Amino acid sequence: MSSPPEEAESAQLESERLAQNAVDCLPAGALGEKLQVARREGRQLRVKFGIDPTAPDIHLGHAVALGKLREFQDAGHRVVLIVGDLTARVGDPSGRSTLRPMLSAEEIETNAGTFQEQALRILDPDPERLEVRRNGEWLELEMTETLALLRTTTVAQLLEREDFSKRWAAAQPISMLELMYPLLQGYDSVAVRADVELGGTDQKFNLLLGRDIQRAYGQLEQAVVTMPILVGVDGRLKMSKSLGNQIGVTDAPQEMYGKTLSIPDEAMGDYYRLLLHREPPEDLLPRDAKRELARELVGWLHSPEQAQAAERHFDRVFVEGEAPEEIEEAPFQAGADGMVHLPETMARAFGVSRSEARRLIEQGGVSLDETPLGAGEHDVEVERADGAVLKVGKRRFRRLRRAG
Repeated sequence: MSSPPEEAESAQLESERLAQNAVDCLPAGALGEKLQVARREGRQLRVKFGIDPTAPDIHLGHAVALGKLREFQDAGHRVVLIVGDLTARVGDPSGRSTLRPMLSAEEIETNAGTFQEQALRILDPDPERLEVRRNGEWLELEMTETLALLRTTTVAQLLEREDFSKRWAAAQPISMLELMYPLLQGYDSVAVRADVELGGTDQKFNLLLGRDIQRAYGQLEQAVVTMPILVGVDGRLKMSKSLGNQIGVTDAPQEMYGKTLSIPDEAMGDYYRLLLHREPPEDLLPRDAKRELARELVGWLHSPEQAQAAERHFDRVFVEGEAPEEIEEAPFQAGADGMVHLPETMARAFGVSRSEARRLIEQGGVSLDETPLGAGEHDVEVERADGAVLKVGKRRFRRLRRAG
């Protein structure tokens, strides 16, 4: 049996491994102490992570935290994934200057199911290492319970939050609903008896407040681990679907590969460190290192075979300028004159307006079976269109098929 000094040293080494790439591990030494106590008691740590299902998909920004949770699982601990079906009705105010719009119960339920399914692409689904809960199980509080929760926190504490303090200083409204959000998140930690809570750096206030709330309910306070915020493919702003700079964990392999190659060189190191847990290869040019990153991300979230196919597709379409091996079909209706009106077909196939489609044709950016369309060539014969490959710009292809 290990001696106390050996136990402490072993727990410290494990805490250092688990803290790799984290921004904060608070309070200092708390994670190591939690690990040491758990070993002594012969139990797993309960590592909490919450996601509010306010959008239907998760992206690589979420995958940073999910990947760290997987590290805790691989070390033998139990992740408690909380799908915030009730807190989603409130809306997390972190980083916001206005109140978030409220989602319907149907939207939340749909998103919750999607989130759980997508998270399991990264997390180990073994029930010994994963517990999935919805905070609607415990947050339908009676008034007496709500008042007890409110007594744990002061308004002054809440106004210490940077986003609240900025809005307060600017005389911008802060709703009571938003002030409740950090308390509800903290109560989640009480409900699941969290030993550790993980979140992004934008969640630091909420995670620390959770410690105060646990203490008020007579529980040992959780250790707090914050992870860096991953920038989107623009290289500047936090990855977000609302900003259109995300790479979704369920994006098609070809799309995921292509989006990854669009990341600015200066952001590539963070993607390697936070998602692949290693430094970029020093012996490769940035272009080749980015290709390796794209292959590994697609291989991780899909399969190595699909990663290879995605790279072949990229080279064929974007390097060699050829049509992809598999092309989505686009049905069209022939006019009474036996002609196909291409601006209308392009609008349906690619989601552009008809005026934009006409402009692309006028500029010579549209071809049919590799033959560029001339200015004003908006209508072609059915026989020429049926089965032909319509190419718009360098990257968009559809094989035209006569409907019916």
